[in-house]
Amino acid sequence: MARLRAGSGIFRRKPIEHIEEPEGAVSEQLTRALGLGQLTAIGVGGIIGAGIFALAGAVANGVAGPAVVLSFLIAGVASAAAAFSYAEFAGLIPKAGSAYTYGYAVLGELAGWFIGWDLLLEYTAIVAVVAIGISGYFSFLLTNLGIQLPAWMLGAPGTGEGHRVDLFAALLCLLIAYLLTLGIKNAARFEVTVVTIKVVVVLVVIVVGAFFINPGNYVPFFPYGLGGAFTGAATVFFAVFGYDAMSTAAEESKDAKRHMPKAIVYSLAISMVLYVLACLVLTGMQKYSEIDKESGFSTAFKSVGLSGLANVIAIGAIVGILTVMFTFMLGVTRVWFSMSRDGLLPHWFAKTHPVRHVPIRVTWIAGVVSAFLAGFLPIVQAAELTNIGILLAFVVVCAAVIVLHYRQPDLPRTFHCPGKPVVPAIGIVFSLWLISFLQWQTWVRFAVWFVIGLIVYFGYSYRHSALAGTEAGAHRRTSADEG
Repeated sequence: MARLRAGSGIFRRKPIEHIEEPEGAVSEQLTRALGLGQLTAIGVGGIIGAGIFALAGAVANGVAGPAVVLSFLIAGVASAAAAFSYAEFAGLIPKAGSAYTYGYAVLGELAGWFIGWDLLLEYTAIVAVVAIGISGYFSFLLTNLGIQLPAWMLGAPGTGEGHRVDLFAALLCLLIAYLLTLGIKNAARFEVTVVTIKVVVVLVVIVVGAFFINPGNYVPFFPYGLGGAFTGAATVFFAVFGYDAMSTAAEESKDAKRHMPKAIVYSLAISMVLYVLACLVLTGMQKYSEIDKESGFSTAFKSVGLSGLANVIAIGAIVGILTVMFTFMLGVTRVWFSMSRDGLLPHWFAKTHPVRHVPIRVTWIAGVVSAFLAGFLPIVQAAELTNIGILLAFVVVCAAVIVLHYRQPDLPRTFHCPGKPVVPAIGIVFSLWLISFLQWQTWVRFAVWFVIGLIVYFGYSYRHSALAGTEAGAHRRTSADEG
């Protein structure tokens, strides 16, 4: 067993060539049921959402103008640097946990704990934010249909007169949790179906909207200067990841070593093509200064006399954004499951359903917590919890690829991150640059969560880690040999 570890103390790690060997008392396994198409759909589901249906219009009007398309391209290139790093690790380590598992295997236990603990908060908050956003669209549609709901259920306290809870957002979180408890096959079928509907809606937007493009709307292309395009890139960057959460499902892939790297690259490539085309249509249909910041495409189509299609787009936006919730709740449950199976959190959380083979306990806990955040926090406060952890995960994964490039250059890889070490270094630099844009309140919340994490790690995880038992056993054998 001593061969299964490297380093000691907080730097102990399991060599990658043995990463699939079970550790500790828990041997809970997930079902390998996902093919390449399903994995790619989950990735696309996590990436395409508010970026097209809301964020594109907000950035075009007030930040970048028609150059919003360049903003997405810049963000996409930067995200690709991290995506290639994730793809290399996904082929090397076909286990649940994504950035947590990669960091644990290469940089050591404390680094792995640090990023895993952070992703638990970030992914859960993303689910809540998306639920709140969908709830807003839903309320808007009901109002258009002449249906008036009681004020108490329409939003979190302080978001409007009479608001007590965003009931629809909370129920959505519980619905996604329920779908995930049905088993990965059934959950994936739902995700593929909804992603297909979303992509069809986006394609309809692009094809129909192309007939109403006025080239004059592209002038001036840089109304806010080149700096506006870069500022826009920092804003839309949060719409071009999602493959990271999808990679947490590696252990549920039929052939993870071959399929996961492809799914990561395919999902980002498909999403970027759709983002660029959609932005060209949006800024071509309406002058950038007239684009609605909240429902850009719906208002753009309404402005050219296609009100019926505008309503279809609004419904498509609701359905499309729903897939983002699915991908990130899948992500938080698999990170939590992996940390518990490794002994860094109580093994109780790693219990899987005897028939469906999904981590049912952590799924319901994540559903309830995200429902609470979505029901009682304004969207801005919830959104402030989502940024820093994802970027730090990118930094950890890109750094780990560079470390492994020099530490074990001959390790068999099914996918090689191109341009090492330059490409992953670009991912690190760009992620750190985006972190510099975050508000000080975000840093305070992160510091509080980090301190709590350190208390949990040194109070529980360090002693209960599966590798701690391996380390103690090796020490006893060494002492006996010396005796």
